[in-house]
Amino acid sequence: MPVYPNDVMHLVNHLSQVEKIQVAVKGSAKGAAVACITAFAGGLFGGPPGIAVGGAVGGLLGAWMTSGQFKPLPQILMELPPNQQQMLLTDVQNVVRHLDWTDAAQLIALVMGNPTLKIRVLQAIKLFFLNQLNAEVRYPE
Repeated sequence: MPVYPNDVMHLVNHLSQVEKIQVAVKGSAKGAAVACITAFAGGLFGGPPGIAVGGAVGGLLGAWMTSGQFKPLPQILMELPPNQQQMLLTDVQNVVRHLDWTDAAQLIALVMGNPTLKIRVLQAIKLFFLNQLNAEVRYPE
């Protein structure tokens, strides 16, 4: 059975909406840049003690700026570059490849009707975001 990427993307979007999956992509580079800039500014204005104070303040500010920025998964999917979208689709396709479906609605019904398969697809999505984007994934309580 050929695998249709648009059907798989519809499946990922549907599951993420039903499960209310949210993702926070960790902006470690942004946090590091803030820490570096404040350490540099501290050094300019306060010498060696200013570097220490600026680095500490910048580290805290950088951590605060990059934490807890959760967005709904469909929004994150739209922001992903095409190559990363394809990587995610490949991961999910590997889970559903054995199924026989004719359109996205049938694929969604097959996955939603099989709790084990649904969990495997959700795990593939979660592992993609953890491994490829160093992102934190959460499901509402």
